[in-house]
Amino acid sequence: MADYRYDTLAVHAGQQPDPRTGAVNVPLYLSSTFQLTGIGTDRGWDYSRAGNPTRDALESALAALEDGHCGHAFTTGMAAISALVAMLRAGDHVICSRDVYAGTVRLFDRIVSGYGVEIEYVDTSDLKAVEAAMRPNTRLVHIETPSNPLMVLTDIAAVSRIAHAGGAEVSVDNTFLSPALQSPLKLGADIVMHSTTKYLNGHSDGLGGVLIGSTPEHKERFLLVQKAAGGVMSPFECFLVLRGIKTLPLRIRQHEENGRAVAEFLSKHPKVSKLAYPGLKTHPQYELAVKQQKGFGSMMSFELKSREEAARFLAAIKIFLNAESLGGVESLASHSATTTHGSVSEETRRAMGINEGRLRLSVGIEDKEDLIADLDQALKAV
Repeated sequence: MADYRYDTLAVHAGQQPDPRTGAVNVPLYLSSTFQLTGIGTDRGWDYSRAGNPTRDALESALAALEDGHCGHAFTTGMAAISALVAMLRAGDHVICSRDVYAGTVRLFDRIVSGYGVEIEYVDTSDLKAVEAAMRPNTRLVHIETPSNPLMVLTDIAAVSRIAHAGGAEVSVDNTFLSPALQSPLKLGADIVMHSTTKYLNGHSDGLGGVLIGSTPEHKERFLLVQKAAGGVMSPFECFLVLRGIKTLPLRIRQHEENGRAVAEFLSKHPKVSKLAYPGLKTHPQYELAVKQQKGFGSMMSFELKSREEAARFLAAIKIFLNAESLGGVESLASHSATTTHGSVSEETRRAMGINEGRLRLSVGIEDKEDLIADLDQALKAV
């Protein structure tokens, strides 16, 4: 289905009618095991950890949406990142974006580094810094663009050229934009990662993660991790994501329309400082966003003067919900220092540029005027 446009792919990729019943939705196969046709032969499935028809459909759909070779679904976004680095060995070197989700930092620093893998955090928006950090044993450059929560962009094509020249692969966390707004593989990256919990599911009712590889070797590697380490997405969660991606393009258009309106409002508010949203021309990387993204999305963050002001704001919001996560149809606001980055030290947060007044917004699909009015009244309470 590669020749179809994106909106058509979202509805139909991996989701052909069931050949036995004609059901237009992929059936939910809850079976953990499958009858074999003989000794060492089957109908394509034997045990759901190794493969399940519902998961196969989702993995096929996501590979098509990212224009990749293969998709591999896991229980959570962090399980997907764990699978990404599972094949690294002691002595390998990994470059990771400095401004990255703290759960990734926790995994890398507290678990992966214990296996003898060296993790180096670099400002990947600075191409010279990336080039200087490359070593003969660098195996992976993992970038998050836009970053969480400061919305720092990394030039995917340029970093990919640098990494490939040094023999390293590039993985991109594409969660904030989804495949509807950014296509890392087309820009030169090797692997794309998503927390499907977010925009791909879109309804805040399921956890999941996915890796999309670009080569047959990736398929072999990640399939081995799925079989050997487990951590695969359940059929029901796969069913929910399959349902969600059918409306992904429609939801993203409304998310973005609302996101732009909210960002414009906040950019003019006297109590708001350091607003980070790449869709504003005042963002230092606006031109890069225009070049490598198909839109600007609905994620942003800003600062109030203190933790106390942030607390008053979160207590006053009515439509926005004070909650973690992002990418659902409902609008969310969160205090970065105690939610997404609560697992790292204060010193690390300061180094990242995340202070106690930083708030992150995930703008939903409600009426944008209602959202702006809610933010306005909440800021008056600050």
